[in-house]
Amino acid sequence: MSAGNPPKPLGCQVLAEIPPDYVPAVQRIEDMFTVTTDKLKQITEHFVSELEKGLSLEGGNIPMNVTWVMGFPTGNEHGKYFTLDMGGTNLRVCEVVLTDGRGKYEIVQAKYKMREELKSGTADQLWGFIADCLGEFLEERHLRHSPEKVPLAFTFSYPVTQPSIRNGILQRWTKDFNIDGVEGHDVVPQLEAALEQKNVPIKIIAIVNDTTGTLIASSYEDPLIQIGSIFSTGCNAAYMENCGSIPKIKDKNLPPDTPVAINTEYGAFDNERKVLPLTPFDGEIDRASPRPGQQTYEKMVAGLYLGELLRLVLIQLHDTNGLFKGQDISRLRQTHVVDSSFLATIEEDVSEAMGDIFNLFDRQLGIKPAPHELKIVRYMVELIGTRAARLYACGIAAICKKKNIESCHVGVDGSVFNKYSHFRERAAQALREILDWPPDLKDPVTLHSAEDGSGVGAALIAALAVERSDGSLLS
Repeated sequence: MSAGNPPKPLGCQVLAEIPPDYVPAVQRIEDMFTVTTDKLKQITEHFVSELEKGLSLEGGNIPMNVTWVMGFPTGNEHGKYFTLDMGGTNLRVCEVVLTDGRGKYEIVQAKYKMREELKSGTADQLWGFIADCLGEFLEERHLRHSPEKVPLAFTFSYPVTQPSIRNGILQRWTKDFNIDGVEGHDVVPQLEAALEQKNVPIKIIAIVNDTTGTLIASSYEDPLIQIGSIFSTGCNAAYMENCGSIPKIKDKNLPPDTPVAINTEYGAFDNERKVLPLTPFDGEIDRASPRPGQQTYEKMVAGLYLGELLRLVLIQLHDTNGLFKGQDISRLRQTHVVDSSFLATIEEDVSEAMGDIFNLFDRQLGIKPAPHELKIVRYMVELIGTRAARLYACGIAAICKKKNIESCHVGVDGSVFNKYSHFRERAAQALREILDWPPDLKDPVTLHSAEDGSGVGAALIAALAVERSDGSLLS
């Protein structure tokens, strides 16, 4: 399927095949979730102005964090680095060896499940858990009792202000984390104190955002990459900005054409609610979140929230129109019982019988949908997934417009982007509409599955930082 031809919406077909009583409700939800080309362009224009505001001295909703990653890798980086990735679900520790030749590396990794209670526990519990996992990994690599501290790049994928490459002050928690005593503090000394307490021989030499890591790792493989993006639990992007275009670091007196990676943290776009087409379902998700009023854009598009959107839509259709009439929907009323993989499975079943969708509802929710209910469900999923992809494209288009990028590759990491059927095609179609490409022009800006930003990208950033410091970071 070409990028310009995403799957055709099933709306007319669905409306013709379902009982008439459902048609007004389905049309109402269709109207809520449909984002027109004109609306996409309006959102993108506002996005561009918000990106600019984030670079200013005054700042704005979008933090536009300066990462101090100064330029792309050359392909000549080498050395052994450990990386730690603290995501929303798992903790991942890697040993990365950068070898000769562009895009060449060796990697050994281990994953550790982050217990749900850690997200709302104490700072000591969080850092102690991470130190234990790092110690276990070093034990497996026969480095637990190394006389020299092992260099580590810490991928901390939350909004941070970075005074330097190895310091990161947490601005606010996202991804449903809510731990006291960390916001407003540098996370590096907190983790290093836990490592010291548990005698884990590690020195943190760089703090990295996974999006910046994705930008660097992707460009290591593909020199046409100019934007790195995450589309998974959360949504974010990074790109290279010239220091002369960043008023808030003017006092550093850096050469104006020096490139530095900007971690946009644009999940916070339009917290003021000026332009995004919010639905009542988005409002309900926001009110139920740990941080109402924050991460407005992310809550409309990212994987963490797609399942909740579907769940709330189906509950409304049940309560007002009798969807799943006579069935026990108590499990559906439980928050987060539906995730983005649930939606992906539904979109993948394009059969007439929709057996996979029926089995999914029966197995996970104890609901046995009738044939017309299966059609409604599949259409609701399509509406939600399409809106997410189209809104996601606005952030990419905004960076292209701000930087006057006419042609580039975008490296995108994240399970939702890589595993959700049609997402890439729908986002590509939206880019085409926003940027007004002629019908006969092959897409100049294309989305590509990214390399490992939190592992390889973090190791590369560590190597770049060591090289820039003439090795002093390792001493």
